[in-house]
Amino acid sequence: MELDLQKQKAQFIECCKTNIEREGLDRLLDWLEKTDFYRAPASTKYHGAYAGGLVQHSLDVFDQAKLLTSAYNLPLKMESIAVSALFHDLCKVNFYKEDTRNQKVNGEWIKVPFYAVEEKFAFGGHGSKSVFLIERFMRLGVDEAVAINCHMGFSEGGNANMSIGRSYEQYSLAWIIHVADEASIYLLKR
Repeated sequence: MELDLQKQKAQFIECCKTNIEREGLDRLLDWLEKTDFYRAPASTKYHGAYAGGLVQHSLDVFDQAKLLTSAYNLPLKMESIAVSALFHDLCKVNFYKEDTRNQKVNGEWIKVPFYAVEEKFAFGGHGSKSVFLIERFMRLGVDEAVAINCHMGFSEGGNANMSIGRSYEQYSLAWIIHVADEASIYLLKR
């Protein structure tokens, strides 16, 4: 998928500045400028496995979260939805590298580009790493931290599974972000 990365970056920043009025947002956005966030993929081979896929996925999750919140008439703050959706996968910053691998095409082996994982900052699980990175710049509400930490649902594994259901019961934002993430991956298929 070919994206206009500069246009997408401007859209992401505008979305943040329109919906988030929290101290630290500018510092977080400044930090993102120094990372690969605006050109990174969202995964190696599943959703958003292309340059700019991470930003596209984040915007898609925000759109899906707004739709779900409206559909269920939930009294969630737009700022909390934006913070949780737009930054839920911050753990993927500086996480992938461009590489090549051999692939058979028309009976011949050729080198093709792909994204490989190159973890530069290992920190707990997927959600907890995102919470940690955001908190370096901007304070999260408890519901936002839970939503980001639990957005992977039961696929995170380990002891986290014991409290996922309770987290969704206590914080509707957590369930909304999880379902919005899944909808973005499996329904929008970008």
